[in-house]
Amino acid sequence: MGTLFGELRRRAGRNARREIETYEREVPEYRAMSNDPRAREETLSHSVWLRLRTVELAPDGLPLTAEDLSFTASVGALRGEQGVSLVSHRRVAALNTRLVLREIHEATAPDDLSELMSLTGWIASQGRRGVDAYLGGYAEGQKRRLPFAARLQLLTRALLADEPSVPGLARGAGVLLHDRYAVTVLRVPGEPGVPAERRDETVVALWHRHGVPADWHDPGELTALVPVVPQASGGVPERPEQWAEAADERVRSFVRDAAGALGRPCSAGTGTGRVGALAGTHAHARHISLVAPLQSTAHRAHTLADVFVELGASSLPRVDAWLYEVARQLARGPSLIPTLDAYYRGDMNRSRAAAALNIHPRTLDYRLRRARELTGVDPCSTRGVRVLGTAVARTLAGLWELR
Repeated sequence: MGTLFGELRRRAGRNARREIETYEREVPEYRAMSNDPRAREETLSHSVWLRLRTVELAPDGLPLTAEDLSFTASVGALRGEQGVSLVSHRRVAALNTRLVLREIHEATAPDDLSELMSLTGWIASQGRRGVDAYLGGYAEGQKRRLPFAARLQLLTRALLADEPSVPGLARGAGVLLHDRYAVTVLRVPGEPGVPAERRDETVVALWHRHGVPADWHDPGELTALVPVVPQASGGVPERPEQWAEAADERVRSFVRDAAGALGRPCSAGTGTGRVGALAGTHAHARHISLVAPLQSTAHRAHTLADVFVELGASSLPRVDAWLYEVARQLARGPSLIPTLDAYYRGDMNRSRAAAALNIHPRTLDYRLRRARELTGVDPCSTRGVRVLGTAVARTLAGLWELR
């Protein structure tokens, strides 16, 4: 018979104090709370309780009771009301895991194999329940402390970071989670950025209109999570491909309204991913937004298929520098960059491009000849589509100043 559980019980107070001291040393928000003796004592008391409760239940494989989970949730609610951030929670979770493993290692004797297996199995099954209860309470605490806009943005950040706190934060914000989202990034370049009060108003207004959680990465970048599978209030699509069509329309509708609310030229990029794996999708959508063209009235969000050439060019400095020189020649005009943009968007149809530009077809022909004279590349050739089309697209992304 081993002695692991008895040793852990004997060490509970000492281990709890070491845990609190570690948090205070390595997590600034916990260090600040140490100035409040009552808050520190409550934290220590919960730490001791959790260790003692573990050694009471784990030997017989008993689950945490409803009262245990309720108490754990109340601790989470207190942290939410105190304003402890998710960043600090991530750090605390990592430190806690490290400390628990250390405590078990220090207390385990050679004959403790059976108790060690029982303990690790109990932690695996009940630890998740305890974390869920804590995060649910944390979300409720945040709900009492934070306005709705802040809770929406907190949930969006957690989803984009693949955080385990997502279900609790969703409950706290009253948001129904979906399995898949189109992560859509709107970039609003230039200074000054969108003011803070306007950012919060935009997030709430777009939620009420579209039911889409969103967050501002900075004053010039809005990220939204548009559900890929729409709610069934408008009817369930009959064919699988209709799900994608319905989701695309939701993205287009959201981008139009968001761009209209911002009232400034913006570019939009989007990519689709599953909850739990949205961090990579977010990085992908951000990259697309950086090379997508700026639009005064955004009609759509660009995807990888739209801008894969620009993405490739932007990742190769020598290629991008060469295209910049091509664009500089086109900037000598007259109006060659918007002309080529309209020409290529119209599939090189002269009449369609001239109508879009509101010019005579002969004026269009003159401008196309001028582009060839300045760059040595015929706009009407395959090479022209590749070289001039990419240079125009990179220019319209708004990241170059042509001199």
